[in-house]
Amino acid sequence: MEKNKITQALIDQLTSEVSKQKEIVDDSKALQTHQDLKSEGKYDTRAIEAGYLADAQRKRLEELELDLQMLQEIPNENTTSIQIGSLAELSHAGQTRWYFFSPNCGGTILSIDGITVLVISVFSPLGNEAVGLSVGDEFTIETPKEERVYNVVSVR
Repeated sequence: MEKNKITQALIDQLTSEVSKQKEIVDDSKALQTHQDLKSEGKYDTRAIEAGYLADAQRKRLEELELDLQMLQEIPNENTTSIQIGSLAELSHAGQTRWYFFSPNCGGTILSIDGITVLVISVFSPLGNEAVGLSVGDEFTIETPKEERVYNVVSVR
């Protein structure tokens, strides 16, 4: 499995979200200046609320564009220890799964070449514990129900 396919799938997904968000920002700007929102009295706050909405939508667009930029900067070379851009095979409770470590898009599940890959943010508890580990290393994550022990099977 090639890591660049995973990164490209995430970039494509986020590019689509950025495009949709740009449309939403344009719509919220148009709403803010729409004739129907003209103030009809001192207690009429529709135009102000539309402005808040437009600002929030614009801020979300900026966040998505930053996320996209971070994905585009992920290195593609193979590594011996887990870091941003690593594809690692981890085992837990007799099950082995593939994880891709990313600065964002955590929780995304991809199917690449028939293999399921879970994208993990390096800022998540699992990502935070796994970063820096190599093949054969073991780490523990505490959950509300149990402690989970993971073993690093392979790193790419």
